[in-house]
Amino acid sequence: MDASADNTLGVIEPQLYQHSEPFALQNGQQLNGYELVFESYGKLNSDRSNAILICHALSGHHHAAGFHSMEDTKPGWWDACIGPGKSIDTDKFFVLSLNNLGGCHGSTGPNSIDPTTGEIFGPNFPNIVVKDWVASQAQLADHLGIKKFVAVVGGSLGGMQAMQWSIDFPERVHAAVLIASAAKLTAQNIAFNEIARQAITTDEDYCAGNYQQFNKNPDKGLMLARMVGHVTYLSEDGMKTKFDREIKSGDFEHGKDVEFQVESYLHHQGRAFTQYFDANTYLLMTRALDYFDPAREFDGDLTRALEKTMAKFLVLSFSTDWRFSPERSQEIVDALVRARKNVASAIIESEHGHDSFLLPIARYTKILGAFLERSQVELNQSSKLQKAQELV
Repeated sequence: MDASADNTLGVIEPQLYQHSEPFALQNGQQLNGYELVFESYGKLNSDRSNAILICHALSGHHHAAGFHSMEDTKPGWWDACIGPGKSIDTDKFFVLSLNNLGGCHGSTGPNSIDPTTGEIFGPNFPNIVVKDWVASQAQLADHLGIKKFVAVVGGSLGGMQAMQWSIDFPERVHAAVLIASAAKLTAQNIAFNEIARQAITTDEDYCAGNYQQFNKNPDKGLMLARMVGHVTYLSEDGMKTKFDREIKSGDFEHGKDVEFQVESYLHHQGRAFTQYFDANTYLLMTRALDYFDPAREFDGDLTRALEKTMAKFLVLSFSTDWRFSPERSQEIVDALVRARKNVASAIIESEHGHDSFLLPIARYTKILGAFLERSQVELNQSSKLQKAQELV
């Protein structure tokens, strides 16, 4: 940890929310209570009106910023944007970040004990969809006394959650920030997810999802799934700049044991992933991605799905993101315009593909920071006006 940096959050302690009541899921099943691991950054003001919710992407978790110990060398996954003086300024905002239901970083999920059997849920953990995540996040907000968020912010799958928040709890979201996201996955995206799932489920160590009972882990399948996914998060230009055709090792002239730098990088990323992510959780998360389609309840009409939203929207995309292309963000913007909603949008130039949303790109962070600052001012003004009207 770089203790000398003046914009670091320092050491952050994860917290635990325990929901003891039954929780009904969209698929008709229910959980007999659940737990959510979360972190918070900054201070909640006296009227609890300065809160921002961060929704994580596929392989994300609650640790979005700061460090877990003084010995950590790597901060949270969005530390570039969250902290004192940063785009999501913890000197102004109370920032809430959690690990979603079904996750594998402390929240109730496939690795948790099923209270009805006393065994690990494993493959029997129920399917979770984005609406379930949003409902559980709202219960966490209730627990913390947060009636309305200045903004709900997310990239990729996190952006889908921000959109669902604006639909399901319109009165509780002043602003929704959708970054490198989409209103639904394309057939190509679903195909990539299915290839990843097949890599996992056909691994001989997957054991029909019961690998933990046999003290095994589908490392090969999970590694391949991560490699496939990681390639789609990068752009061709970004890969050329970073790796091109550089050789890591071997005899190229005689074609013996040659390993390109890009191969070595993917192998490393894949192996590392198997050490901290659960295979059943990966299956659950990718299915939630595939199933997301808020327009489905409205005969496929996204404009109708967004008609009752009350939030102002910021929709951001990146020029080289082909997994969640700018065209997909434009579909959201067009639907919001047709629904006569307040929406701002921008396409950010970047060579880093889908992963751009995690990086401190100057134009991106400037737009995000300015939007959130204006949102806070607007919410404060609205609150003052409401209180004045109540006194009349």
